[in-house]
Amino acid sequence: MSVLHINQNNFEQIKNSDKPVLIDFYADWCGPCRMVAPLIEEIARENPQFQVGKVNVDEEGELAAAFGVASIPTLVVMKNGEIVNRSVGARPKAQILAMLN
Repeated sequence: MSVLHINQNNFEQIKNSDKPVLIDFYADWCGPCRMVAPLIEEIARENPQFQVGKVNVDEEGELAAAFGVASIPTLVVMKNGEIVNRSVGARPKAQILAMLN
């Protein structure tokens, strides 16, 4: 699967997915976000058992605020509509995958 671009309009549908959801809060100007982006794409492509999405904090400030995002990249894992894991800063692929399990 490909990475979904999450916004106010589709957030509820993604949040209520029956799959674990990985959300990457990012901005285009953020260097560490650009380092994480290809890993997020790989995880989405290689792991159809997960729903993977990205939220551009510059375009979706309300969503970022609702998740308490103060620094980016922030990665959030949700299961059954609840946040079960989160991390701030660039992480290697193995650590991101470990967050999902």
